[in-house]
Amino acid sequence: MKVKKLKEDAKIPVYSTEGAAGLDIFSAEEIEIPPGEWRVVGTGISIELPEGFEAQVRPRSGLALKGITVLNTPGTIDPDYRGEVKVILFNVSNKSFKVEKGMRIAQLVISKFERVKVEVTDSLSDTKRGEGGFGSTGIF
Repeated sequence: MKVKKLKEDAKIPVYSTEGAAGLDIFSAEEIEIPPGEWRVVGTGISIELPEGFEAQVRPRSGLALKGITVLNTPGTIDPDYRGEVKVILFNVSNKSFKVEKGMRIAQLVISKFERVKVEVTDSLSDTKRGEGGFGSTGIF
């Protein structure tokens, strides 16, 4: 993955541990998020992914403990996107949260994907589950 700094002081994504699946990404700005609201937070970077790969923007567990999560999780960054990587942070807590410049705000998990051919049909194959959804297989 190639990373371009859009701001001189932007931080490059990093794996925080040897076994980490996601790269930590950092805020390039300071912003206040009131309770029950969301804000788009810039990272000051853009990326170039290899063909056939996407970057999934996911919450950090440490922020989730404070009531801060990623609104559209996982958010997908397509391999042809070249704009700034931004994160929609949502404050589900009952107190205001300050995002500081340089703070780890989310993580990127890089995943391979396949594209399929879309074919219109009048019928689909039968399965045991059929049309059952939304809890039809039980809670436990």
